[in-house]
Amino acid sequence: MSGVQTQDGTQWNRQDFPEAAKEILEQSQTRKNVQHATNVIQGKRNKVVAELPDWEDLREAGAQIKAHTLRHLDHYLAEFEANCTAAGGHVHWASDAAEANRIILGLVQQHDAKEVIKIKTMTSEEVGLNATLEANGIAPIETDLAELIVQMGKDRPSHFVAPALHVNRAQVRAIFQKEMHLPDLGDRPEDLATAARTYLREKYLRIKVAISGGNFLIADSGGMCIVESEGNGRMCLTLPDVLISIVGIEKVIPSFQDLEVFLQTLPRSATGERMNPYNSTWCGVHPGDGPQEFHVVLLDNGRSPILADKEARQTLQCIRCAACLNACPVYHQTGGHAYESVYAGPIGAILTPQLHSMKEGRSLPYASSLCGACYQVCPVKINIPEVLIHLRGKVVQEDQATLAGKFSLWNIGMQAAAFLFADAGRLGLAERVGAVGQKVLVSKNGFIEWMPLMLGGWTQTRDLKALPAQSFRQWWAKEKAPSAAAKNGRVSHG
Repeated sequence: MSGVQTQDGTQWNRQDFPEAAKEILEQSQTRKNVQHATNVIQGKRNKVVAELPDWEDLREAGAQIKAHTLRHLDHYLAEFEANCTAAGGHVHWASDAAEANRIILGLVQQHDAKEVIKIKTMTSEEVGLNATLEANGIAPIETDLAELIVQMGKDRPSHFVAPALHVNRAQVRAIFQKEMHLPDLGDRPEDLATAARTYLREKYLRIKVAISGGNFLIADSGGMCIVESEGNGRMCLTLPDVLISIVGIEKVIPSFQDLEVFLQTLPRSATGERMNPYNSTWCGVHPGDGPQEFHVVLLDNGRSPILADKEARQTLQCIRCAACLNACPVYHQTGGHAYESVYAGPIGAILTPQLHSMKEGRSLPYASSLCGACYQVCPVKINIPEVLIHLRGKVVQEDQATLAGKFSLWNIGMQAAAFLFADAGRLGLAERVGAVGQKVLVSKNGFIEWMPLMLGGWTQTRDLKALPAQSFRQWWAKEKAPSAAAKNGRVSHG
């Protein structure tokens, strides 16, 4: 599998989800950190959502706004570009990661910058921007506290909203002690926050180029909106001379009025807050106020093919709140690293494979129990289970189109199962054969604890109840079918 870059530009080898998850499941401290954090966030989210009598109406409104925008995405992107340009901004279009990196690197180099400050942007992580900058002698400095922890720890983000969710306080202290050269640093939250604030404040006041993401692009004004909780965004968006924003094309919304919906649903879903502490909106360039040079890089990077797939298009409605991660029982056990992607959890399971044209992350659509919890909490009503099934179908179709896939154990097993389940007689025969064949596998407690080949995937983590001596069909034929036939006979002769 291909390598993937971490925040500091190092590489890790991408694994399929089952292998990566197995490694994570052995890390008890990481699992404990993830479970505690997601439980806290989910609890806060449930409380503030319950306060709104019109929550379901807001979800529907958000879904309708995003669906409408995606149907007319070409129109709203053109409108955004025209209005942003008129306001003094510069709009760049990037078809893929390489083009986005080339554009941003060129803009930074034009100003001879050797450092840039960043407000958390998943799109820059998606394209591997930090590694590109570092390879060209430019130091990217993450200013979001969690992203800073991840960067200094030479780690990978594991969550959209809380990238360092898998790290506890003691681990953060150790990272700061080493990277900030603070051997006497205390372990109280106030100590850690003060250390980060002191470290970053000097960067804010000195560095003249900033790179940001964007929560929303506003078509009717050419403006942008970023929501955050620490104030680092406000610093990055106002103090530098040059601001470069890299944003996925799906982030556009028609009007400023549409923020009325999302500024209620996003904070409640993401952090369990009624409102984000900092909501920053800006439009173009204003003399003497804020950055005097503003660039927006509109990133496609695999989004257009998703847009063309009617079944999967709803994937692009995502507003990156991470509510689906917090509610997901699979993510709850594994955390984000098992997904081997910038985008983790249920939304990552459908977004990552599609961004890679189903060439990578093909195991992710199977990283779900299809319980539907993700759909229930999604503030824009993305039916993630529906898309997961759709993508599973794509994986199967593509595999069956190859010789290796057609004759794989998995495909042979599924074809055999389909053949047996299609006919009651064949199914009955299989039950009888299975009841005899299982005798060598059944333990004294009546369970099967080991099975061979691909069937062992089940018994690796759970025991299988042995087939009963009498199936339901056999019981029905013996006990109920004769009496039912007799009753029908009496009725017909009456």
